[in-house]
Order: sequence, then C-alpha cells, then structure tokens
Amino acid sequence: MIDPAPRLPSPGPSFLREIAIKPGDDRLVGMAQPRTVEGWWVTMMWCERNGELLSFSDLAPSYGIPPGSPLLRLGPGLSGTLSGLVMEEGGRQQLRLRLGQPPAVEDAPWEAPLAVVAGFRFEPARTLTMRETELAQTVLQAFRDALLRLSY
Repeated sequence: MIDPAPRLPSPGPSFLREIAIKPGDDRLVGMAQPRTVEGWWVTMMWCERNGELLSFSDLAPSYGIPPGSPLLRLGPGLSGTLSGLVMEEGGRQQLRLRLGQPPAVEDAPWEAPLAVVAGFRFEPARTLTMRETELAQTVLQAFRDALLRLSY
C-alpha cells in the first residue's frame, strides 16, 4: 500500500458554481475559467472535499484500483457524454486530457490529485447559440458524469 500524499488545496474558486458528485454529497466538482488557445477551449477541472483535492483513488471501484491511468477511463466517459458537441477530425474527437499534477509515485497514477487540464475543439454550429457559461456548465456536468463512471 502506498502512503497517501498530503492533500493539495483546491485550485478554486470555481468559474461556475461547484456541483456535487451526487445529490447531497460533499465531494464537489469545479472548473477554472476557460480560455481559448489556438482554437482549443482549455480549462482545468477538479474534484474536492472541504477545500482539498481528492485523488483519483478516492473514486476508484470498490473492488480495487484498475490497471493503467485513470485518464484511460475518464477520457471515454467525457467524450461519450459530449459526443456531437466535440469536433471530429480524421475520425478522432478533438478532446485532450492530461493530469493537472503527476502522482508522487509514477507507478501509481490513481494517487494523483483529481485535477485535469482539458482541451476541446467544439463543433461551431453546435456552440454558435450557446453562451460561454452554458457551454462551461455542459462540460462541467459531463466531467462530473465521467467521474461517476470511474467507480464502475
């Protein structure tokens, strides 16, 4: 068993009102204000409790931590929820994820703080009528839904 690293403080405040992972839960999902960088909509998203970041292992399945990076499970959940909104190019969705901070032990990616930097290229026709906050809320809810799938 790996000794847990000290919890990092939340990078908040969140750009939008934080949302609970489940109704009544004290684990909250937040997002930094999105920026557009070279055509990519980029933001940091995280999950916290009492002002401290959780680790991915806090949302791991009850049967144990799966092999590989949590991004291998988070990415498909996020892209599936946002399917149709995220642009496709060459048959690939234009969505990129990376850990907000690497784990203290390289061989333990599920022990990394639960923060990701995400980049998206959205379908212009789909986002033309959406306000920036509406688009951000859609992405934040998709992130929350993808986090819930980590425990399956």
